[in-house]
Amino acid sequence: MTTAPLPNPSAVPGTPSTGISAFGRWMALVAALLGWLFDGAEMGLFSMVGRSAIQDLLQFGTTPTPQQEGTIGLYFGIVIAMFLVGAATGGVLFGWLGDRIGRVRAMSLSVLTYAIFTGCCGFAQTPLQLAILRFIASLGMGGEWALGVALVMEVWPNRSRGLMAGLIGAAANVGYMLVGFVGLGLMSILTGVGQTLTNAGLSPETVASLVAFKGWRLLMILGTTPALLTFFFRLFVPESEKWQHEQDRGATSNWRAGDLLGVLIGAVGPALIILVWSQDWSVTSPGSMIGQNLNAVRVGSIVFGLLIATVGYTYPVVRYVQRSTLAGGNAAAWRPILNRMLLAAMLAGIALLGTWASAQWASAWAAKLTTSQVGSTAREWTQIWSATGACVGTILAALAGDRFGRRITYFFLCLSSLAASLWFYIGNSAYDNMFLFSVFLLGATTASFYGWLPLYLPELFGTAVRATGQGFGFNFGRILAAIGALQAGVLTGMFPNGVNVVGVHVAGGYPAACSTMSLVYIVGLLVIWLAPETHGKPLPE
Repeated sequence: MTTAPLPNPSAVPGTPSTGISAFGRWMALVAALLGWLFDGAEMGLFSMVGRSAIQDLLQFGTTPTPQQEGTIGLYFGIVIAMFLVGAATGGVLFGWLGDRIGRVRAMSLSVLTYAIFTGCCGFAQTPLQLAILRFIASLGMGGEWALGVALVMEVWPNRSRGLMAGLIGAAANVGYMLVGFVGLGLMSILTGVGQTLTNAGLSPETVASLVAFKGWRLLMILGTTPALLTFFFRLFVPESEKWQHEQDRGATSNWRAGDLLGVLIGAVGPALIILVWSQDWSVTSPGSMIGQNLNAVRVGSIVFGLLIATVGYTYPVVRYVQRSTLAGGNAAAWRPILNRMLLAAMLAGIALLGTWASAQWASAWAAKLTTSQVGSTAREWTQIWSATGACVGTILAALAGDRFGRRITYFFLCLSSLAASLWFYIGNSAYDNMFLFSVFLLGATTASFYGWLPLYLPELFGTAVRATGQGFGFNFGRILAAIGALQAGVLTGMFPNGVNVVGVHVAGGYPAACSTMSLVYIVGLLVIWLAPETHGKPLPE
C-alpha cells in the first residue's frame, strides 16, 4: 500500500489559502466564535447552578446541614473532574476525526454532542447520571475547541492570526460573562417561566421540578440550543483548503479507527485518579494500609493515571505517523511530533491548572465573604467582573504574542498571573470595590493564556496532525486541572486558621489553598524557554 509522507512540523513555507472567499472566512470565524461562546456559557452555567443541582439530586432540601454540605462539595468536585477529563478525551477523539474527515464535519458532530447531552443533563435523577452525561457532553466541547482553532487558523491569512487568537479566547469568556448577568435576575425570570409552563399544560409537579433549585434542569435543557449551529456549519462554512490538500494527497487515509482504542484506554488513567481522590479511605478502610498511607496512594494514582493517559491519548498520532513514514524508512518520525504534543500539554496545563485550581474559586470565596443581604448577588458580580477582565486579557495577550514574540509573552503572562493571584487572595478580606477590581485583574491575567494558546499551538504542528496534536495539547491540560481542582478542595481544609508565609499571614480556606496552587505559574516561567519560537512564521504545511 502506498502511503503519503508526513509533513514536516517545523516547515514554514507557503502562503495562506486563497481559494476561500472573504465571505467563507467570515462564516468560519462566526461559526467558531458562536461555538466557543456557547462553550463558555455552558461552563459558567454549571459553575453557577451545579451545587444546586447536586443538592436537588441528593434530596437534601434548601437548607443542608454542614455534613450534607460536605457531601455536596464532594459530588460537585467529582462532576467537575469528570467534565474536565471528558474534554481532554474529546480533544483527542474529535481532533482525530477532524484530521480524518475534515474540520467542518467533525465540528458539526462535536457541537451536536455537547448540545444534546447538555440538554439530557436536565433529566438526570442521580449525581452519577449527571456526572456521566456531563462527561459525554464535554467530549464534544473539548473537540470543538481544537477543531475551531484549526479551521480558523487555516482559512485566515497569517497576518490575522494574532487577532483571531484573541477573539477565540474572548468568545468563551463573553459567554461566561453573559451567564453572570442571567444569574442576577434568574429567580424573577423563573417565576414567569414557571407560570408560562403551567399555562402551556404541564403538570404542577413537572413545573416545580423544572424551576426548583435555581431552575438548573430547565437551564440544562435549554443547553440544546447550540445544536442549531450544526445546520449553519454545513450550509455556510467552507472546509479548510489545507486539509483538503492533505486529503487529495491521500494522507488522511492513514488514520485508523482501531487506534481510538488507545484513547479509550487512556481515559482509564484520569478515571482512576478521580476514583482514588473521591474516596474517603479513612471511613471505607479504617486502619488499613491504604488509610495509613493515603497521601502515597493518591500521589501514586496521579503518576500512574497520567502515564496511562499520555500513552493512550498519543497512540493514534504515533500510529498515524508510523504508517505515513514506513515507505520512506523513517520509523522514528513520530518522536519530534510527540515531543511537541507533550510540550503543548505542559504549557496548556500550567494555564488551566492555574485557572481551575485558583481563579475559578473566586466566586465561591465571594459568597463566603458576603453578608446575607448582598451574598445573593456576590457570586454573579464576581463572575461578571472576572469574565470582563478575561475578555480584555485574552485579546491583549494574543496581540502581544503576535507583536513581541511567543516565548517572552508567555513568560510575562505567568509573572502577571502569579502576582494577580497572590494579591487577590492575600490582599482581600472583604467583598467590596477593591475585591471586584482585583478579580477583574485576576480574570485578565489568568485567562490571558486562552488568547495565547490558540495563537501558538497550531504553529507547532503540520496540517495532517494539527487538530489532533493541538487537541491533545490543550485538552490534556484539563486532566491536570482536574487534579488541581481535587487538590484545592483538600488544601481548603488543611489550613483552617491560615498560614504565615515569609512574614505575611494568609487566611485559611480559599486564600491559603488558592494562593498555594497559583505557584504553578513559577513552573511556566521556566518551561517556556524550552519551547521553539514561531514568531513571524506562517503555519507549517
